[in-house]
Amino acid sequence: MLARLIAEGVVEVHGRSSYRVPDRSVTEASADVESCQIHGERTLYDNPWVKLSLVDVEPPGVERFEHHVVKLHHVAIAAVIDDQDWALMMWRYRFVPDAFGWELPGGIVDPGEEPLQTALREGEEETGRRPDALQHVVTYQPMVGMVDSPHEIFVGHAAKLVGEPTDLEEAGHIAWVLLSDIPWLMARGQCRRTGSLHARRPGQRGRRDARR
Repeated sequence: MLARLIAEGVVEVHGRSSYRVPDRSVTEASADVESCQIHGERTLYDNPWVKLSLVDVEPPGVERFEHHVVKLHHVAIAAVIDDQDWALMMWRYRFVPDAFGWELPGGIVDPGEEPLQTALREGEEETGRRPDALQHVVTYQPMVGMVDSPHEIFVGHAAKLVGEPTDLEEAGHIAWVLLSDIPWLMARGQCRRTGSLHARRPGQRGRRDARR
């Protein structure tokens, strides 16, 4: 996801360890677009992991209707990249959608926890490595319009090996994957998770393998 944002110009690269959202004051939001009117909401299903609701919504100029909305947890993701543009990733199996793939470490923000601390904690629990620091890059919604689940991406460098992974359910095969290989991995269906790196940074040369 980070590299996709870079390729699309949403995020700018500064040096080898800094990222920022560019200032584009020429792009202005339209004042003519109206918001929807919410008349109410009723819960269909609710547990500690997922909430399904029907929202009574009335878009401008459209007859009101009930819209299904899924609410999931707030998620933080850690993208650790070394000075040679290799990203720390995990090769793991997901029974939904019954496939293996490369993913970045990350997980649910616990109550009272800052997303930055979540990214650091999840990176260490799932890979056994802890970056010296993480920088927030972007917050996004992976399925906006139907699912409410804020995802925050943090980028770090110089990860230190502090031990073995402790989250055995989440941890998989851990390896460093070259950023420029991500499009090739996606084409093979081996990089599916939306929070994972999504395209190469300009100027990178690819090798179709992983190391360490």
